[in-house]
Amino acid sequence: MRLSVIVPAYNRERYVASALRSLLRQRDATDLDIIVIDDGSTDGTAEVVRAMMGENPCIRLFQQVNMGIAKARNAGLRQLLPQTRFVSFLDSDDISPTGRFKADLACFEADPGLDLTYSLIMQADRIDEETLEPAAGRPYPTVRGISMAAGIYRRDLLDRIGGFDEDFVQGEDIDYLLRMFERSARYVLPDTVAVYYRRHAGNVTKEHDVKLRGYLRAMHKSMKRRKADPSLRQVEGIFELKDQAAWRSA
Repeated sequence: MRLSVIVPAYNRERYVASALRSLLRQRDATDLDIIVIDDGSTDGTAEVVRAMMGENPCIRLFQQVNMGIAKARNAGLRQLLPQTRFVSFLDSDDISPTGRFKADLACFEADPGLDLTYSLIMQADRIDEETLEPAAGRPYPTVRGISMAAGIYRRDLLDRIGGFDEDFVQGEDIDYLLRMFERSARYVLPDTVAVYYRRHAGNVTKEHDVKLRGYLRAMHKSMKRRKADPSLRQVEGIFELKDQAAWRSA
């Protein structure tokens, strides 16, 4: 089965190779298609990706001027191949744990009517670059939080939901997930760790207020949609939102 993974990237020369390696090591689980959207990087991000493409034809690189994360994700959706059956995402500084695709794709084999799986996120501030595992010696918090990388989505579900709201600077992910769950998509919540969310100076604290405003705006839009259309489902019991902002910025 063809699984396409969309990897938006902006100035991630330092991390993108590790992110792609973490996907490539799972090629035995699925027919893997990796779509990298270079969103106007000014460093060597594109060169790092091109260096990996020669031996890994499943990696495809598309470049655009810098337009932000929502437009980059939508650009990835436009590059899906006709034979793609499943879609996931990975931020270009994060890691996809070994065995994740095999574990979660098995849920779709067990239930052909399933629309998506939504698994766990582990926060890690130190990644062993050889093993691509969190460095030993300390516990790492794990939650069912907000990340497009936590899900594997059936292609026809994404076709029904449409694209990301490009008015969002941050929070486009929670807006998209809320839209998805509101429509009564069939899902399971496996205990698989789907992504190692890498904490580093480039993604922590400096955009905390922007992220928080995006999350609050997405929640407000969800409330308005459900008020206008009572058939939409209230989303609860899926995300561990209570400490989400603190978890991301701690």
